[in-house]
Amino acid sequence: MTAQNPDGGASGAGHTPRSHRDRLRLLCLAEATTLLVLLLVAVPLKYLAGDPQAVAVMGPIHGFAFLAFGWMLVQALAAGDIARHEAAKLLLAAFLPLGGLYSWWALR
Repeated sequence: MTAQNPDGGASGAGHTPRSHRDRLRLLCLAEATTLLVLLLVAVPLKYLAGDPQAVAVMGPIHGFAFLAFGWMLVQALAAGDIARHEAAKLLLAAFLPLGGLYSWWALR
């Protein structure tokens, strides 16, 4: 039998509950990293080396990271973990190549 955390989840070895804000911070980093890889590696490979495969691989990976970030942003906003103006700034920053790194830093 496993012990219950105060938030209702089972506790186990190495399990640390994360807030929406912590998850959002992690997803900011993932979204920013995939965008930078897409823009700085995959797109040049497509247009300079004639290899569209890199964009075909990184495009969906970045798309998933962006959607996961957007979903967690909505979850954090609904839970009251972040304010509306902060959510607006985070969403705007997600469209800028280094914006996700700023968001990761700002959510610390």
